[in-house]
Amino acid sequence: MVELNFAQARFNMVEQQVRPWEVLDERVLEVLESLPREAFVPKHYRNLAYADLQLPLPYGEVMMEPRLEARLLQALTPHPDESVLEIGTGTGFLSACLAQLVSQVTSVDIQPEFCKLAAAQLSAQAIRNVRLEVGDAARGWGGGQRYDMIAVTGSLPELHENYHRSLSIGGRLFVIVGERPIMEALLITRVGEDQWATESLLDTSIRPLRNARRTVRFEL
Repeated sequence: MVELNFAQARFNMVEQQVRPWEVLDERVLEVLESLPREAFVPKHYRNLAYADLQLPLPYGEVMMEPRLEARLLQALTPHPDESVLEIGTGTGFLSACLAQLVSQVTSVDIQPEFCKLAAAQLSAQAIRNVRLEVGDAARGWGGGQRYDMIAVTGSLPELHENYHRSLSIGGRLFVIVGERPIMEALLITRVGEDQWATESLLDTSIRPLRNARRTVRFEL
């Protein structure tokens, strides 16, 4: 198999997928233009690293399509002195993107193998401001610690407030809520101790977080 010109593919991704999806934040675009996404993709999918699709990962998980990753990054409006909690590490690509934009990233995944894989890839890119943790964060994480941003990389069939409570005042939460075929991406901002503002961003669809809460409904 002939490998793509990854630099050209990366440029095409930004110009043909990301910008047309209203991602115009220059810091976000610079990260996507410079970070080698192919290094974080399973080897047998490397030539699809910049394709506009979700890529299969081990354990039945998927990697978000690039334009959705870009919208997530832009929506969170990350600042260099802020901290972020990522729920669902996967291969570590989004962790790497966030690490270029903020001071500290804490990323949690239920699969130890994903954390090992991400650690290796982040080290190869000389990214050192990501702390990786293994655990089930489908219903919250942090033990009282607060973050400026929280990015949830799998969907929630039902929205709960456990992540809300882990935000600093002014903190932002990106989360995708609902059931297939159409889910809603939300940006939730904590505006007070018990107050949040919610903005609907777009319709999309992605696999749910493992162990995410779902109410069992009985039909009579």
